[in-house]
Amino acid sequence: MNHPSGVSGSVERVDRGPIAGEVPGAFATADAHWSDIGAAAGELLGVLARHPAVALRIEARLLARMTLALLGRGGPRPAPDDPRFAHPAWQASPVFARVAGVYLVLAEALRDVVGVAGLSDVRRRQLSFAVEHLIAAVSPANLFLTHPGFYDNLVATRGRSAVIGLYQLLRDLRDNRGLPRQVDPDAFTLGVNIAATPGAVIYRDEICELIQYTPLTPQVDASPILLVGPQINKYYVMDLTRENSLARYALAAGQQVFAISWRNPTAAQRRWGLADYVEATEQAVDIVWRVSGGHPVKLAGACAGGLTVAIAAARLTVTGKGDRLACLSLFVTLLESPRSLADVPTGHDETIARALARSASTGVLDGAAMARAFAWQRPDALIWRFVTHNYVLGERPPASDILYWNSDTTRLPARLHADLLEIYRDDRLRTTEGLRLGEEIIDLSAIEQDVFVVAGAADHIAPWQACYRSMQMFRGGRRFVLGAGGHAQAVVCPPDTPRASAARGFWVNDDHELGPADWRRGARAAGGSWWPEWIDWCGAHGGPTVPAPEVFGNDDFEPIESAPGRYVRQR
Repeated sequence: MNHPSGVSGSVERVDRGPIAGEVPGAFATADAHWSDIGAAAGELLGVLARHPAVALRIEARLLARMTLALLGRGGPRPAPDDPRFAHPAWQASPVFARVAGVYLVLAEALRDVVGVAGLSDVRRRQLSFAVEHLIAAVSPANLFLTHPGFYDNLVATRGRSAVIGLYQLLRDLRDNRGLPRQVDPDAFTLGVNIAATPGAVIYRDEICELIQYTPLTPQVDASPILLVGPQINKYYVMDLTRENSLARYALAAGQQVFAISWRNPTAAQRRWGLADYVEATEQAVDIVWRVSGGHPVKLAGACAGGLTVAIAAARLTVTGKGDRLACLSLFVTLLESPRSLADVPTGHDETIARALARSASTGVLDGAAMARAFAWQRPDALIWRFVTHNYVLGERPPASDILYWNSDTTRLPARLHADLLEIYRDDRLRTTEGLRLGEEIIDLSAIEQDVFVVAGAADHIAPWQACYRSMQMFRGGRRFVLGAGGHAQAVVCPPDTPRASAARGFWVNDDHELGPADWRRGARAAGGSWWPEWIDWCGAHGGPTVPAPEVFGNDDFEPIESAPGRYVRQR
């Protein structure tokens, strides 16, 4: 394999055309400036200056509702399912109930200001983004003196909780760019209690390692599974702890499992583009096919890894190697522009240009910056919840395998960053003339294999409606499963585990010609995990049952070192 391919192998634009939609937020806003929001605030002030009656009406409403809240005679109350106000004192204590009421009145007033007539839609979205962040930031649940749990823990621990909270705050200001840690960094060790499924690296080049896992059954499906994780994070989202490992679950069900582990690039690999990652995936398919005795491969990818395997499958089909694939599985994967997003102004050419200039100047898109961008898309769940937990309540960060994986960030090469932005900004996979990789024009409809697609109903990164429309781009047999969780939780959904019930369960509907809304209305709910259904589907697309291999690789691809390998340990 020759990497990187450089200019000749990079993604080329055939027809630029108009912007068709939006790009996933964190790709474009990982280092976005707030100048757009400042401009939106200036426009709002201009509108209010031209319409003083509007400002007076909002002010009068604020004063009236604030008075009622302070007197405890009405006004908004915290929603029963709002986790910020779960402590009973927010409802039972006259003091804390008034604090919560005043906060909710102020939040409503800020939203009223943004909703005034006269603002352009673009500016309104920009300002709404900033206002929602401000509302989340000033919640009384985020402050020591206004959270009833602070006093409970202070008494219960004889002041130790306040010391721990202050220490963790100062540490994060120094070491974590002021953001609270989401996970205890000492809770997991790669290869010991996470990414610890036994196996061996049987191939390594400068862009990836190929892992073959140890079979767990005496008989296995001759047709192996190849898992391709995202380039944006590390592969072991599909091999977390023992009970949450999709790879181990598939092995226990009699499947052979391989996985690609991507190298964490530096500025020296700035020219690695999507073409290089697709070529690496094709090479991995070839190796797995050869090691398994020429049986077709069940190719599965998650997030950007799903985009990579879909394009690789199209290229294999065009080059006459489509028979090396048994089927295709895509987990929380976008193949089109996520038009349903309504977050920050991520579709703006200026914002995208700034993001591209930043990664071009440094050679990479920094993984930590991208993680911060993802977190700021859901600040209540990914930032302020941990401010309360770690600082106000003085509790240690949780030991969560998903959050540990999420914090173990990687970098994106500048070329791949640019390729992804262009694909999503211009919706290039929506037309057979829109994306060229090397000498081939990518046409997903040429893929004949059946496809199994999983999306998350609460996914803020890959909206399920866009994942559903992506599934409709294939012409083979299709299966769409809508999980209840978010981006990672939709994938990590093992059966028979005590994960939060809100992230469990899924919906299915056999009519895949419907639009997303109609599909959802007609979908039937299923409890528990979708993993067993996927394993059954893989079995239906598999080969004969054969004795499990007793050695890793073959004469051409011998084991190099034990799993999880070298690249996953790169920081």
